[in-house]
Amino acid sequence: MANFVPDRYRGVSVASLPPEVGLAPGALRAHFLGRPAYRRTRFVVARHAGRTALLRVTRACDTELFAPIVTVDLLAGPDDCAYVVEPEVDTGIPSALAEVARRRAPGARAVVVQGRYAHVNFIVEACPLRVVVREVVPPEPAKLLDQARRVLAVTEPLPPIELVGDVTELAALAARRPDQHYLLPCRGSGAEVPGALVSYLDEHPTRAEWTLLGCARSRQIHRWFYGDEPPTVDFCPRRIAAPAQGRLLTKCCLQEERVESGDGWVSVPWGSSLEQVREALLILAAQEEPAWVPA
Repeated sequence: MANFVPDRYRGVSVASLPPEVGLAPGALRAHFLGRPAYRRTRFVVARHAGRTALLRVTRACDTELFAPIVTVDLLAGPDDCAYVVEPEVDTGIPSALAEVARRRAPGARAVVVQGRYAHVNFIVEACPLRVVVREVVPPEPAKLLDQARRVLAVTEPLPPIELVGDVTELAALAARRPDQHYLLPCRGSGAEVPGALVSYLDEHPTRAEWTLLGCARSRQIHRWFYGDEPPTVDFCPRRIAAPAQGRLLTKCCLQEERVESGDGWVSVPWGSSLEQVREALLILAAQEEPAWVPA
């Protein structure tokens, strides 16, 4: 049941139980069997005395507005189910549910979240897909990581995903080849190298003795302007090996329009749109076996 999340939180009902019922499995089944349930109800969050149990129910008929409950399955009892309140969390987003579960109730098998709009949803056995987002800064914040977070915050079809930033600073790259003068791809990044003179390739400065902090596209532009290639520290995040754990999301300036992918990785254009980042995350999710689907 890893990453078990309802496809719609409107199918989740919350019931406060009287003391004489409690949350024992047998008492729960006896209480709910035969009771009428609304046509959308598929799960019941049963609460009593600050504790929570999670049930899956089926009704005698799917077409009537109300129909009696005919089966009751216990998904999680009160000993391994937590109920947390996070008013800013959209409970329709699986990644948001997984993040809350791991942060607020790491020892619970099932976590029910009351979030934005007071909507209630849950996740059982939160085990999000680990996606390493690799890029170079500045600019700040790290653009691709920020875009991926924004996409996850509003995308319901994606499985629970945990984003892990793998960010390298240009100044740290410069230390690999100490020099008094560096050439960076563009001024727009705002990048500087402490203690060194910095020029920007997009301003077409007068040729000087410098070290290029760039990638294949920067070397192409340098050859176009100056007819040669300078000493270079290549900062292309796609050229680095894939992470030992999880999937890799990165970018490459040689990709102008398309998203590219391979086993365990996906790369977007350097100036990627949010839709391209969304496509990339969907590709990574599709590589998982078995494929995740909401409950």
